[in-house]
Amino acid sequence: MIVTTTNSVEGRSIVEYRGVVAGEAVIGANVFRDMFAAIRDFVGGRAGAYEKVLKKARDAALDDMIAEAMAVGADAIVGVDLDYETAGKSGAMLIAVASGTAVKLG
Repeated sequence: MIVTTTNSVEGRSIVEYRGVVAGEAVIGANVFRDMFAAIRDFVGGRAGAYEKVLKKARDAALDDMIAEAMAVGADAIVGVDLDYETAGKSGAMLIAVASGTAVKLG
């Protein structure tokens, strides 16, 4: 499955639009409890614990979006957008959403 943030696939033509597809992931990320773990992981300006949570959420959302595109017979997903949000008391949950347009390529 070709997944791209662009609105086209170089060298291929879009012959049919199969609709908007999306994947969502909600993962616990208790900010206060994990803050000390993040501080311990803080090396060179990066918080490894939070990066792992973000990657896990992003990968799960992309996997769900790809599965939805495959279910409608798409060859690719164009115009992919990734969004992140926190929810719950004190931002305890991380939400990742991946969305795009499922297409058939010629």
